[in-house]
Amino acid sequence: MIARTDSRPTRWAALSVLVTSGVLLSACSAGGDGSSSSGGGQARSGGTLTFAVGSDAGCVDPQQVGSNDTIYSLRQIVDSLTDQDPKTGKIVPWLAKSWDISTDATTFTFHLRSGVTFSDGSALTAQVVKDNFDAVPKLGALGTLAQGYLSGVDSTTVVDPLTVRVTFKQPNAQFLQATATHSLGIESSASVQKSPQDKCSQGVVGSGSFVLKDYVQNQSITLARRTGYAWGSALWTKKGEAYLDKLVFKVVPEAGVRTGSLQSGQVDAISGVGRSNESALKSGGQVDLQQRANPGVVFNLGLNNSRPALKDVRVRQAISYAVDRQQIVDTVFPTGTEPATSILAHTTPDYSDLGAELTLDASKAKSLLDSAGWKTGGDGIRVKDGKKLSLTVSWFPNAATNQPSLELIQQQLKAVGIGVVLKQLPVTQFAPTLQSGDFDVVWGNVTRADPDILRSSFSTRLANFYQLSTGPLDTALSEQAATADTAKRKQLVVQAQELLVRNAYVVPVVELQTQLGVSKKVHRLDFDASSRIQLHDTWIG
Repeated sequence: MIARTDSRPTRWAALSVLVTSGVLLSACSAGGDGSSSSGGGQARSGGTLTFAVGSDAGCVDPQQVGSNDTIYSLRQIVDSLTDQDPKTGKIVPWLAKSWDISTDATTFTFHLRSGVTFSDGSALTAQVVKDNFDAVPKLGALGTLAQGYLSGVDSTTVVDPLTVRVTFKQPNAQFLQATATHSLGIESSASVQKSPQDKCSQGVVGSGSFVLKDYVQNQSITLARRTGYAWGSALWTKKGEAYLDKLVFKVVPEAGVRTGSLQSGQVDAISGVGRSNESALKSGGQVDLQQRANPGVVFNLGLNNSRPALKDVRVRQAISYAVDRQQIVDTVFPTGTEPATSILAHTTPDYSDLGAELTLDASKAKSLLDSAGWKTGGDGIRVKDGKKLSLTVSWFPNAATNQPSLELIQQQLKAVGIGVVLKQLPVTQFAPTLQSGDFDVVWGNVTRADPDILRSSFSTRLANFYQLSTGPLDTALSEQAATADTAKRKQLVVQAQELLVRNAYVVPVVELQTQLGVSKKVHRLDFDASSRIQLHDTWIG
């Protein structure tokens, strides 16, 4: 039995409902739908949108980039097989005009649109899609997201020039949504043949509505409108080419400078608007603040469970009880941000509210440390066997909230006797740091509108960034990806969240809420389902 796109099985409908319930409760902006509210006037073509972002990932290959500031630009140069509606969670056509899914969710057959070309003139074919999916496992350290989406693949087969079939060794409930992500954006055959390192430094050729024209690391990414573009997502309102002639993404690390640049009209939009800059941007009346909560893994203290002190569950739990999440939210993050109530954000399908277990309880934290043999030293930092309980937290300047959040956490942990040293690393070192395992604690989050992000992040059978030991968590994560039963999958995802939180393998802290500052002359700058941006329909006037 085969399920067609126009009558997908209940499991996909249920996924849409789950995503919808979260997104509609959390998405907010002046327009109420996560897009720019300044919608007056007739849309017109032309102009340059200048967007100031806080960081540069040091790579211009969408399949290898996980940092939002860089995804904002690179998302515009590649199309995906499918797209995901940010309001309903429904998967809709893009490069694939339709698809078939076997009832056991092991086989996915995509029927491609005809007439699609890459910016080098080459055509989109089933062979190109196969070449992309065959190459993903070879991406290396920076391609872990894409690799996770294709883990367990048995074969990718060219059925005919415009039909490609992807078969997995076992049911793979997450794959259809994965085909809507930038990580599985389709690149030209010439790009696929490049080494991952060359793709990072030189960029790739996509079929998207914009083309990469120039990249200066840590300075800017410049894109130009793709002439003749005619195969956009089913979600887009404008058919054919994008409105804007040019997109310029400038790297401006200082939040205050980004704010000033937007106020003065030097740029048209900025990323990473924090609480301290909100009032300044609102006061002039020329800027809209657009907000949307990111689905996926929340900002967390990613603990290296192989470190001697962190092998003890009591120490890990003490860290969790010592963190005052509400104080961090109220002090640092944009208005409307919520403290973590699970390892997943509440906008993620199959999220489970574990907020009662993620509360501040300094007394309990101290008691756990006492029972683990850590005694308070003369300087207030606990000691055991002559060694201080001191942890180095590695962090990366890809969000303005990172440093102030960690400085608060540093104070909160010191109050129970845990020393914290903050270590800033370049954004380009995020993936290599996780891959190396040479860290005590890493501060970060991962965005994805599917709960399988837990498997990508925490399974010992995949990257195992946090050096967990094999156990029940692995079973839950593997089985949720392998079941086609939505009720069973939800039960397993809930179980995985409970195991992560109760064992404090990592410490959830705060949900990421993306907040952008957008000039009122910019129209239809829209969030996608992952709270990144889509600029095909955007215009200036």
